[in-house]
Amino acid sequence: MAIIIAVLIALVMANLLIGSVDIAPRAVWQIITGQGHENAVWEIIILNTRVPMIVTAALSGAALSVAGLLLQTAFNNPLAGPSILGVSTGASFGVAVVMLASGSAVWLTQSVGSYMTILIGALAGAALVLIVLLIFSTMVHSSTMLLIIGILVSYLASSAVSLLNFFATEEGVHSYVIWGLGNFSGVTPSQLPFFAFFIIVALAASTTLVKPLNALLLGTRYAENLGVNTKQTRNALLIITGILTAGVTAFCGPISFIGLVVPHIARLLLNTSNHNRLIPATMVTGAAVALLCTLISVLPKQYGVIPINAITPIIGVPIIIYIIVNRKNIQYFN
Repeated sequence: MAIIIAVLIALVMANLLIGSVDIAPRAVWQIITGQGHENAVWEIIILNTRVPMIVTAALSGAALSVAGLLLQTAFNNPLAGPSILGVSTGASFGVAVVMLASGSAVWLTQSVGSYMTILIGALAGAALVLIVLLIFSTMVHSSTMLLIIGILVSYLASSAVSLLNFFATEEGVHSYVIWGLGNFSGVTPSQLPFFAFFIIVALAASTTLVKPLNALLLGTRYAENLGVNTKQTRNALLIITGILTAGVTAFCGPISFIGLVVPHIARLLLNTSNHNRLIPATMVTGAAVALLCTLISVLPKQYGVIPINAITPIIGVPIIIYIIVNRKNIQYFN
């Protein structure tokens, strides 16, 4: 944990110092500590752009990673992730309705009304998928079958998005494509407090599931014999996962692979499946991975910013292949 925290701090400092505009380290320190600087543009860049981006990336990485950890434990499947149940796709569908059906590029504007419309659309789409999953969870007792239902719901939502794209205006399609690339720099200082509160509350709620999740490592029957209400735990897990995923998707776009990969990294680093330690480690590791992706995205400088979803597969795919190849030798769920 000490190493992970040290890496996280180093990445925070790197993201403060590195960007499209070169700012002296001393100037960055003066601005961060409130001493001010004679260059007003640098102050705006640090306080209004880089700091909100760092906080957004860290919270988003932690949220997606914890969502992935909860799902992998609940479904006893190392390849489960936040998007596997269709919650992320549902949020994307809600945004697509706002952007494509309305025929306007509302996401590209900074007005409060337009931004709240996007947020409400994402939350409504995610909530719709969650309601469907909760209904089926009362009928289906197998976690594997519920996982399959989630995949099918995700396909239906993707199909609806494709139809909206086909009938949408050029402006609406353009704004939706840009949003879909993923971006941690879209949250403004005025929006950051609400985003941070939204995510932190959901992350705090996830820590209440530590004991039921540890019991589920022994299997559903053993957990029930220990007094764990597996159905109630699964429903609570779906709600928390949905809130975390929908919140990040609404503010930052659909971010891939982080929620799928980071729990594996945390397990390998700590060599434990105890959620009492694993959940905090996953939060910190997820924040570090998101900040690493953010740092890589701004390195080209004069060539612009690379979309986050163009970077996450480069980090995630090799790890997933390693997990698949060595699955028999890696004991995650016992």
